[in-house]
Amino acid sequence: MTGHLIRSALFVPATRTDRIPKALASGADVTIVDLEDAVAEDQKEAARTGLDVFLADHPQARLLVRINGASYPNQAEDLQLCSRHPGVTGVLLPKAESAAQVKVATACGKPVWPIVENARGLLALPEMTRVAGVERLSYGALDLGLDLGLSSGSAAAERMLDQARYALLLHSRAAGLAAPLESVFPAIDDLEGLALVVQTARDMGFGGLLCIHPKQVEVVHRAMLPTPQELAWAQHIIAANAAGNGVFVVDGEMVDPPVIGRARHFLERAGLTVR
Repeated sequence: MTGHLIRSALFVPATRTDRIPKALASGADVTIVDLEDAVAEDQKEAARTGLDVFLADHPQARLLVRINGASYPNQAEDLQLCSRHPGVTGVLLPKAESAAQVKVATACGKPVWPIVENARGLLALPEMTRVAGVERLSYGALDLGLDLGLSSGSAAAERMLDQARYALLLHSRAAGLAAPLESVFPAIDDLEGLALVVQTARDMGFGGLLCIHPKQVEVVHRAMLPTPQELAWAQHIIAANAAGNGVFVVDGEMVDPPVIGRARHFLERAGLTVR
């Protein structure tokens, strides 16, 4: 797997560079400065210039940038900006639909996170995930739902989106990518609902969630933790494995490499060192 542990990725509009330091100090694992959806068409050039100035003035800052998609006529300028600043540690490519589009993005020399937002992107996952430089995947639930004709928020829509989640996880694992990130949760004040969504994504194998407000970060981190019972079980298994006896029995449970791997995963999710 590539990429470090990322549970929360917090968006901040490129038009509000004053908010970038706050986002960087929010506790989010990574900050994403958005040049795409959060920026009106007539403000994109000014937003790019503003981010350019911010990065030059704050060389210590480390952030990712969501560039504009392949259909945007000045995408090359977004990529040039990302390429010349060492503070840009990765690029999010929205509405990714093909390996060719992803290759264009990787030419900036930064790790790329393709965002799947339509049916074409889902069908192109096998090719896109094998482009050198791709680090992890995410998706846009609202855009994807619109493209597929789903009734947003309905149980039926969620069943269909679960198929997309499965595809992202399957192709991420097959290509050796970092765990994908769940789409944004738009109800900023519904922190209980957010926690349930994150717990579900966690149990599906996702690494975390794209965030749109700093108040979501702590909730995401807490929801991504293993339960106290899972953590105690994992510590018990790893302690018993210290003797290096291969397959053994703990509390009547046969422990073999897959069980040990699951225990290690719980400990890693809790931020504990696994020996």
